[in-house]
Amino acid sequence: MTVFPKDFLWGGATAANQCEGAYNKGGKGLSVQDVLPGGIFGPITDGPTKDNLKLDAIDFYHRYEEDIKLLAEMGFKVFRMSIAWTRIFPTGEEELPNEEGLAFYDRVFDTCRKYKIEPLVTLSHYESPLYLSKAYDGWRSRKLIDLFAKYAKTVFRRYKDSVKYWVTFNEINVTSHIPLLGGGVLTPRDQLTKQDMYQAAHHQLVASGLVTKIGKDINPEFKIGCMVASAPRYPMTCHPDDVTYAMEEQQELTLFVHVHAKGEYPYYTKRLFEQEDITLEITEEDKQHLKHTVDFISFSYYNSKTVAKDPSKYELAQGNLYRGLRNPYLEYSEWNYPIDPQGLRYILNFYYERYELPMFVSENGMGAIDHPIEENGTLTVDDNYRIDFHKSHLIEVGKAIQDGVDVFGYTSWGCIDLISAASAQMEKRYGFVYVDRDKDGNGTMNRYPKKSFYWYKDVISTNGQSLFDTKD
Repeated sequence: MTVFPKDFLWGGATAANQCEGAYNKGGKGLSVQDVLPGGIFGPITDGPTKDNLKLDAIDFYHRYEEDIKLLAEMGFKVFRMSIAWTRIFPTGEEELPNEEGLAFYDRVFDTCRKYKIEPLVTLSHYESPLYLSKAYDGWRSRKLIDLFAKYAKTVFRRYKDSVKYWVTFNEINVTSHIPLLGGGVLTPRDQLTKQDMYQAAHHQLVASGLVTKIGKDINPEFKIGCMVASAPRYPMTCHPDDVTYAMEEQQELTLFVHVHAKGEYPYYTKRLFEQEDITLEITEEDKQHLKHTVDFISFSYYNSKTVAKDPSKYELAQGNLYRGLRNPYLEYSEWNYPIDPQGLRYILNFYYERYELPMFVSENGMGAIDHPIEENGTLTVDDNYRIDFHKSHLIEVGKAIQDGVDVFGYTSWGCIDLISAASAQMEKRYGFVYVDRDKDGNGTMNRYPKKSFYWYKDVISTNGQSLFDTKD
């Protein structure tokens, strides 16, 4: 029996700030990532520093042809990537775009087309222009709505015949929790109120609706989606206090999907905002922009989150941005992330039951310390742990499809090793391709397929059937 649809989009995902490098090449301006050498929790430096590995990253800027060829060798149908806003408008306020930046992405998309790989492009992936952060405190200002719309209109027009699938903001809900990462807000988090953070997120939601309309006006064939960081909330116990607390936490997450899918804030926003003493400034024009809903829902999934009304009695666990309590029924990664394949099936059903929009798994993976070995005169990595992780999660995607969920694609996170967004580390690797660069930035930057490279190639070539092969 065929589980995955015949046109299923198999592939992988990257972000410009974590793979491109060349921070000062081709007319590019500085983004907030260029002054965050330690990752999402700072410190913020005065300018680029040698210890910021993202400045060179894995040099996709110069090696994109080699990298896309490797993706094609695996059989990728789709490549999720982002455009660096500061390659197109270096400060964000220029009247005219930077032609060198536009031409770079012309070449990237031409290479994708050469190998029959469909680009899925994120407009904003944690790389707000640093100038706008300094001038306006990032997305706390309404000014950024029109500036983002100008940028989006520029790339929509330029690539209207090269790109079909678009995502407006990466993990848009993160702005309400980590405003520097999600919204380019330089004011320290401990000096911000919930009002400040949700107002910044609201400005992004308005901008998302506005550019969705702009994109559809430019090319009605565009498929434009939202993207959120997802971690289903499990109650630690069946005590009603824990169950209700998990429900409220899940609603806070789902709010961002609801606005994109329904064009308005959900009913429970009133209670949520009253609890947090939030009164958003929402104009009539805002409401009109929000009504431009998305074609699909995409999300990242790394782990579930277990919560309790009183967490003091339990041990803490880590996780990708959303960190909860240690679930005794799960295994854990080297970074103490819970490994929960069934949570992926759960969240796919959760969203589809509510919104009945096509679903796309845009990030899924496990960070691990890889130990390269030499085989037949070349480097490789015997990464069965990565294979086991992806296999177990993809089987759950297959089960969700059997449940009736319309899932049309899956992109593994960091398909080629890149710099971690959370910690700015190189040793926290996700890829099917090993990049020869160490934690201090030393190495040849050469690429080497890992064991998982050939495993994923087989998964794609069989359209997922090999996942269910019981033979060793």
